[in-house]
Amino acid sequence: MFNRDTWQEILATVRKHKLRTGLTALGVFWGIFMLIFVLGMGQGLENGVFRDFGSRAKNVMYVWPERTTQPYQGFQPGRQPQLDMDDILAIKQYIPEVQYIGPRLSLRNIPASYRDIGDSYEIRGEMEDMIRIEALTLYEGRYINALDIRDSRKVAVLGKRTAEVLFGKEDCIGRYFRIGGMEFRAVGIFGPMQIKPWTEDDLEAIVIPLTTMYRAFGTGERVDYFVCSAAPDVQVSAIEPKVKGLLKQRHRVAPDDPRGIGAFNLEEEYQGIVNLFGGIKAFLWFVGIGTLMAGIVGVSNIMLITVKERTKEIGIRKALGATPGSIIQMILAESVLITGISGYLGLIAGAFVIGLINYVMVANNLEPDNFYNPQVNLSVGLSAITLLVLAGAAAGLLPALQAARVDPVVALKDE
Repeated sequence: MFNRDTWQEILATVRKHKLRTGLTALGVFWGIFMLIFVLGMGQGLENGVFRDFGSRAKNVMYVWPERTTQPYQGFQPGRQPQLDMDDILAIKQYIPEVQYIGPRLSLRNIPASYRDIGDSYEIRGEMEDMIRIEALTLYEGRYINALDIRDSRKVAVLGKRTAEVLFGKEDCIGRYFRIGGMEFRAVGIFGPMQIKPWTEDDLEAIVIPLTTMYRAFGTGERVDYFVCSAAPDVQVSAIEPKVKGLLKQRHRVAPDDPRGIGAFNLEEEYQGIVNLFGGIKAFLWFVGIGTLMAGIVGVSNIMLITVKERTKEIGIRKALGATPGSIIQMILAESVLITGISGYLGLIAGAFVIGLINYVMVANNLEPDNFYNPQVNLSVGLSAITLLVLAGAAAGLLPALQAARVDPVVALKDE
């Protein structure tokens, strides 16, 4: 394989048939280029969709009260339970599989002002676990913590847009402003990880400790809804019936009532999308490999023509003592050379185009809703290189075997 004379002969053959070799190599180049390109673009689509879930909101469940549909223990249907803080404490006590739980109580159209600038906003009462569950990020300062909850501190975390309206370019951290006529100290600025139509409210909200909301606004210890996440290695779908069952028991809702306690399980949606993209990847590999195989067939055909043209030469080699193995090695080496070089160039070109698309998007601050950071993973590149080597060997195998079966006597008579 590493014989110098063998490679000189191969290169001489390639130079002799430049156009034929170039067109054959183009088929392999295009095949591997399309494989890398479609896989890279598919990865960009996958990144864009999964980015909407955020880094935390993949194994969580939203729970809220709904109107019942069945009578139970003297209560008529159509009753809507009211969640409260005792429910949150009960879940923490009796369902250890719940890692974090974040209740929320919202009051809308509450006036907030700083100096002579003011507007009405949604005020959210929350606990410290919420930011560990929801797809939220801190831009400045901190979020609500356990001490804020324990001491019912009058502190607030402002949505990014709210901070810009009330404070303008002025740094708001540590400054006091008014909510509903009461003074609160701004301790942080937050917002959604991804700005979508359904996350716009996060930009314009103000978060205060839930215990502070109970005392300052006289709401009672009620909860609108809560979000909970499962502990590591526990699926949230496994704890959903436990949470709903406990709440139905506490609020006297029929166990078989499909309503009463509503829940939305993000794990099921997330797993569905994972399975969807698994199918998309398999399809893209199928299409890419199919395109590559078209080029490989071209290489195999050209090698058959090469064997036909060199029949007399092969006959002379065998008459002088060349073994069938050396003949097979010569043909395979030429096939691997053509597929290897053209395929490697296709791999580089595909990765370059994907990188260029990503660069243009970043440079122009383009962020389509469902497309983000197209890329070619290292595993894809290694798989493509492995595929190239195998394809090159496969393309030359049939012609090589045909060459090895050449009868020297017949070959020397061939015109």
